[in-house]
Amino acid sequence: MTKTEKEKMVAGDTYFPHDKELQNLRKNAQRNCQLYNAIPSSSMKQRKSHLKNYLGSTGVFFCIEQPFYCDYGFNIHIGENFFSNYHLTILDCAPVTIGANVMFGPNVSLYTAGHPLHFETRNTGAEYALPISIGDNVWIGGNTVINPGVSIGENTVIGSGSVVTRDIPANCIAVGNPCRVLRALSEADKGVVRKIKA
Repeated sequence: MTKTEKEKMVAGDTYFPHDKELQNLRKNAQRNCQLYNAIPSSSMKQRKSHLKNYLGSTGVFFCIEQPFYCDYGFNIHIGENFFSNYHLTILDCAPVTIGANVMFGPNVSLYTAGHPLHFETRNTGAEYALPISIGDNVWIGGNTVINPGVSIGENTVIGSGSVVTRDIPANCIAVGNPCRVLRALSEADKGVVRKIKA
């Protein structure tokens, strides 16, 4: 049986995003984002209810500050006690899984979508998408970009302005472009408020 372009997209196969079903799904997500971003910031219950209706899954307690943008919505799964500051962008052509007790600074971007390297293939309109996974207790600093196929282990801190192009292990501090492990978290970090220095 032939796969639909949506099925190819979610499975990580090459697909064509100009397919009518995918276009309609993106338009629906755009409408939902516009509606969400127009809800008064004081109406937390309405904001949460709206997100629950079009995201794949959420915890009970979560907050995504406005504005928020995504490609589809149904591929986004956020755990309990998730917080994102302003201007979160998630291109969720593939599943994006975010654990519990995760914090995002402002202007964080998660990109699951990728394009062929060779221009002749790229010009056909074909693209692919690879899932992103973020473990429990992760803190991602502002202006960080997370690329397709990346996994970030639990308890890890990603410094502001990082571009994460490959997997980052658990229990560490990682920074930079491209993002690299700076050091492991330690017992000495408990109860200590300090800046991350590269």
